Amino acid sequence: GRASSDLRAHSTQPVEKDPMLANKTALVTGSTSGIGKAIATRLARSGANIVLNGFGNADEIEALRASLARETGVEIAYDGSDLTDPKAIEAMMGRIAERFGGIDILVNNAGTQFVSPVEDFPVAKWDLILALNLSAAFHTIRLAMPGMKTRGWGRIINTASAHALVASPFKSAYVAAKHGIAGLTKTVALEGAQSGVRCNAICPGYVFTPLVEGQIADTAKARGMTEEQVKRDVLLAAQPTKEFVTVEQVAGMAHFLCSPDADQINGALLQMDGGWVAQ
Repeated sequence: GRASSDLRAHSTQPVEKDPMLANKTALVTGSTSGIGKAIATRLARSGANIVLNGFGNADEIEALRASLARETGVEIAYDGSDLTDPKAIEAMMGRIAERFGGIDILVNNAGTQFVSPVEDFPVAKWDLILALNLSAAFHTIRLAMPGMKTRGWGRIINTASAHALVASPFKSAYVAAKHGIAGLTKTVALEGAQSGVRCNAICPGYVFTPLVEGQIADTAKARGMTEEQVKRDVLLAAQPTKEFVTVEQVAGMAHFLCSPDADQINGALLQMDGGWVAQ
């Protein structure tokens, strides 16, 4: 891209580029923190141009964008479009097409959660979770798919959840949305199968993110437990390994799904849950 040669000259550390990802462009939604940030970082270090998307402090996001560009020598853009608004998604996809010529790798990772008994579940929260966790992926996919088919190569990776495969109480909207992502993943996989497009979903269990870290401290205080007890007996109760999934592990799976070794993985719901769904 236009800026890549200038940025590469200022790279701060060696980066192992992947020839398959050179000159590819990846949009990673919800990538200003947590899983999305880790996936964007991994793909950038492998040589893909990145479009970051998500909410947060503007200065912190710009610092992330600039440092990732310096480190990797690829183009790193940021688009803060609200993914609950289909028109905003259309505008974002148009800007990406204009700057980069289209999207080769689409990672639908943006999401939100709310916990409540179904009879008390706020309708506005249901609408928000379905819009961000499910409908946003539909809109980005429908807009990215034509270009991927034309180029004969595309990778669509949806961050689902163990809750795409099993349910937990009080998470009706989240579980419904993630089950929806599972169905969308399979359908898109079939539609792109003969055009070089692959669509898969990663289904993590509990991932150790800053958000979860904060919840551990709050839960420990509220329940009069130690943080270790909260981790083992509350959050990791369903995960037989009693270990969190790391954001780097999810990013590693996303990177693998972009590799030639994964060419025949299509429509898969890939569990990364320490054995949760095996029970």
